[in-house]
Amino acid sequence: MTQPLKALALVCTLKPSPSPTSSGLIAQQVLDKLAERGATGELVRVVDHDVKPGVEADMGEGDAWPEIRRKIAAADILLISTPTWVGHLSSVAQRVLERLDAELSETDDEGRPSMFGKVAVTAVVGNEDGAHKITADLFQALNDIGFTVPAQGGTYWNGEAMRGGDYNDLDETPEAVESTNSTLARNAVHLANLLRTSQYPAS
Repeated sequence: MTQPLKALALVCTLKPSPSPTSSGLIAQQVLDKLAERGATGELVRVVDHDVKPGVEADMGEGDAWPEIRRKIAAADILLISTPTWVGHLSSVAQRVLERLDAELSETDDEGRPSMFGKVAVTAVVGNEDGAHKITADLFQALNDIGFTVPAQGGTYWNGEAMRGGDYNDLDETPEAVESTNSTLARNAVHLANLLRTSQYPAS
């Protein structure tokens, strides 16, 4: 019997638990959409873990990244969800990308980079502009590392310029975000199933 797809959401808020977080909310919404299509999901708030700076798979004693890395390795779909800070992704999201850089030197038994065959999607929230650039930066980095991004694989919400307010303050999910979340989940599951049955060629 085929095992269900697994999805992992890395929430890159700067707020430790149990503070409410908009990037956590949109990540959970995407996980819920993925679950509707048969992909089981887990959410990890990265700031709750002591992820050391560096570009190695294991930065030594006390580093929480190796356990997160094991979760990534077990997942078919990776979601990175980040807030927007001064027009850029959060420092936590940047650290995740820096730690993922180590995967460029990790290969499977046939010489493929370790993240080949895995799907990556993104979510960005903020009360300022920047979501498109952040999405582009994430897509490029994740593609370099070896992930595959599906069509319309990014979702986002921007608040009205110069007004403040957060995504988790909204009374309901905007229709455009709801629709985008659904498309992202549909395409991510479709692509993950294709890659599971037809992996990239070996080197």
